Amino acid sequence: MILGVSLVAYFAAVLARSEDGWDVSETELDDVETLADLADLARACAQDDDSVLIFIEQEDSWFAIVRVDGEDDPRIFVSDGAAAARSSYGSVLTDELVDQAGESEFGDLDHLLDEDAETEEQDDEDADAHGGVPVGPLGDAHLLTEFGLAADALLSLSGEGAVPGDALEEIAEALGCGEILEAVR
Repeated sequence: MILGVSLVAYFAAVLARSEDGWDVSETELDDVETLADLADLARACAQDDDSVLIFIEQEDSWFAIVRVDGEDDPRIFVSDGAAAARSSYGSVLTDELVDQAGESEFGDLDHLLDEDAETEEQDDEDADAHGGVPVGPLGDAHLLTEFGLAADALLSLSGEGAVPGDALEEIAEALGCGEILEAVR
C-alpha cells in the first residue's frame, strides 16, 4: 500500500468476435465507473454487432466475464461474488447482479442446497458478512454456452481453490483464442 492506495494487480482484455474468430486486446478500465461504461467499451470494439467479451481478473482473487451482444443488456459472470464485491471494478458487476436478482434470491438458498439447517445458516451469515453478496460464483454461467463452454465447465473453473488467471486461460483455449490472450497478458 502506497499513501493509502491499494496496489492490486488487475488484468482486463476485450475479445471481439469476428469472421475470423476472436480479436483480443488488453484494455484499461480507468474510465469505467458503471456497467454502462463497460458495455460502451465493449460495443466500441464490436464488429457488425457481433459478441464482445470482456475478461477481468484480480490476481489470485476472482475473475469476471462480461458479454455484450449488440444493444442487448450485458450478461455477467463473476467467479466469486464476495471477493469481487471488495474491489472497485468487481463491485460494479456484483452490485448490478445483486440489483438484478433482488435481495430475496440470496436470502433463501433452500432451493440450491440439500444440506442441513446449520449449513444454510452459515451460507446466510457468509452472504451477510459480504454486504449481501454471496461467496462463490454469481451471475449467468450460461453466457459462453453458445461458444462451446458449458455452464458446468465454467462453474468448475470458479470453485474453491481455482486460480483466476489459469481459469481465464482455459476459457480462452475453449473459445479458440488461448494463444492470442496469452500474447496480450
